Amino acid sequence: MNLSFFDQFASPCLLGIPLILLSILFPALLFPSPTNRWVTNRLSTLQLWLISLTTKQLMMPLNKKGHKWALTLTSLMMFLLTINLLGLLPYTFTPTTQLSMNMALAFPLWLATLLMGMRYQPTTSLGHLLPEGTPTPLIPALILIETISLLIRPLALGVRLTANLTAGHLLIQLISTATIALLPILPSVSILTASVLLLLTILEVAVAMIQAYVFVLLLSLYLQENI
Repeated sequence: MNLSFFDQFASPCLLGIPLILLSILFPALLFPSPTNRWVTNRLSTLQLWLISLTTKQLMMPLNKKGHKWALTLTSLMMFLLTINLLGLLPYTFTPTTQLSMNMALAFPLWLATLLMGMRYQPTTSLGHLLPEGTPTPLIPALILIETISLLIRPLALGVRLTANLTAGHLLIQLISTATIALLPILPSVSILTASVLLLLTILEVAVAMIQAYVFVLLLSLYLQENI
């Protein structure tokens, strides 16, 4: 029983061939393709409006140097958003529940922001390791603590996304299993559990959207510190 709960997080395979790449690339096919028409349809207009609104929110705290990252951050958010939402459908696989994939997204982008800071303003970037006005005896300890907190950022990014989505999917499966098991025994309790399951599903839709936004927002804040 315990293994069946975690089977949904196993990478899908067909004839021994992993389908993880297909599950990552498939959501991009659902976006409406741009056309040469002056007046687009409602779906394309809504999509462009949401992307523009999100990009403005992400780029607002950044200066002009950081605006070069607009395409990367917006594309990353749309990628995470579609994967998280499609993973809530039955009989689907959510690649963002894999810590390896989330770390593969978080670590290179965090390292890129760090290297940009070291290249363009090394004094300011290294100055974050030691707050102004620190007493002299506390300087080695604070430098060590700030260095650890800096190096743990990509791990926190990947673990946060993985833990939230994994916990949500496990809760949905546990409550749905309880609903089916209680239906022939206690129908009234089963209906109550089904209502809780519906509310939890709505909450997980919100969590899937928020976690995608938080992942990209934290990257933009790390970028802000280094430009």
